Amino acid sequence: MTIDYGARLGALRRLMDAKSVGALLASVGADLPYLTGYEAMPLERLTMLVVTADRPPVLLVPQLEAPRVRPRPGVFELLPWGETEDPVGIVARLLDGVDSVKVGDQTWATFVLALQQRLPATRFDIASPLTRELRMRKDPEELDALRRAAHATDRVAARLKELRFSGRTEAELSRLVADLTIEEGHQTATFSIVASGPNGASPHHEAGERLIAEGDGVVVDFGGKLDGYCSDTTRTFHVGEPTHEYRRIFTVLEDAQAAAVDAVRPGFAAQDIDRTARAIISGAGLGEYFIHRTGHGIGLEAHEHPYIVEGNGFEVEAGMTFSIEPGIYLPGRFGMRIEDIVAVTEDGVERLNRSPRGLAVVD
Repeated sequence: MTIDYGARLGALRRLMDAKSVGALLASVGADLPYLTGYEAMPLERLTMLVVTADRPPVLLVPQLEAPRVRPRPGVFELLPWGETEDPVGIVARLLDGVDSVKVGDQTWATFVLALQQRLPATRFDIASPLTRELRMRKDPEELDALRRAAHATDRVAARLKELRFSGRTEAELSRLVADLTIEEGHQTATFSIVASGPNGASPHHEAGERLIAEGDGVVVDFGGKLDGYCSDTTRTFHVGEPTHEYRRIFTVLEDAQAAAVDAVRPGFAAQDIDRTARAIISGAGLGEYFIHRTGHGIGLEAHEHPYIVEGNGFEVEAGMTFSIEPGIYLPGRFGMRIEDIVAVTEDGVERLNRSPRGLAVVD
C-alpha cells in the first residue's frame, strides 16, 4: 500500500489547531502506525510520536528498535534514545510550553503518570475523540485492504463447510481455523472462536476440549490481519440436521442481520442500525437473548469507532466500515451469530464479506 503519511499528519495538525490541542502523543496502539507506518512493540522501553503545533513531528524510539522504523524525511524526525537516557525527560522537553496534550488511549500508564509528574501544569486527556475523526473514514486504499481481508475470510468459510466437525475438539478446530486464515492470505491470525453446543451461548467462548458431536450448533468467529488491516467474520454451522426450533430461530437471525445491513446508509444513526436488528429479534420473542451490540468499527484495529449500539446517535458516513453481527444465545442450550463487515458508500452499503451466511450443515 502507498500511503501519504505526511498528508495524514497534516490533517491531524489541522484538526488539533481547530480544537486548540497543543500536542498529541501516540505510543502503542493503532494511532502510531496510522500516522507513521510504524507499529511499536509493547515494551517497557518508551516509543512515542510527539506532534505539536509549531515543530516537526518527532518519533522517539529505543535505539535497538530504530532499525525496524522506515525513515520518512520531511514527515517526521526519527529520534532514537539509548539505554542510559531518560525518554520521558526527552518527551517532556519536547512538550515545553504546551498546556494541553492528547494521549493515545493504549499508552502505558507508567509513562503517562511519569509525564504528568514532570509537567504538572499541563492538561492531559485521551486522544481517541480526536484521532477517530481521521481513522473512522477509510480512504480507497484502506477499503481495498479491508476487502482483501474480508474475501480471505470468505475463502476460509467456504473451506470450513467441507470439513468434518464431529469428533474434533473445539480447540483442534480453532487451531485449524487459524491455520486456514494464514493459508488464505493473512499475515497473522488474531483469534478463532469455536463454540459448540451449549458453549455457543457464550459469545467470546474460549475453545476447549469439548468434543463436537452430532446435533451441535457451532459458532465460528475468526479473523486476522492482512497488510495491517483486520478481518472479522462469524458463520454458524450445525452438525447434522438441525431441529425445527433451531432452524426457526436461525431464520429470525438471518432476517435481523439482513435488515440491519440494508439499513446502512449515509446519515443513518448507528443506534438506528442496532435498533433495526433488535426489533426483529425482539418481535420474535427472543430479545432477551441478544446480549451485545450489533457491531463495531474495524480497520487497523478489530474493534474501533464507530460502535453500532443503542445510545450512539452518531450518523454514519461514506467510507466508514463496521461489522453487522446480531446473535441469539440461549443459556445452557445453544447460540448463533452471523457477522459481516460492511462499508458505507455514497448512497448505501457494500458487504465486504460475500460468503454464504445461511446455516451450514456439516458432518
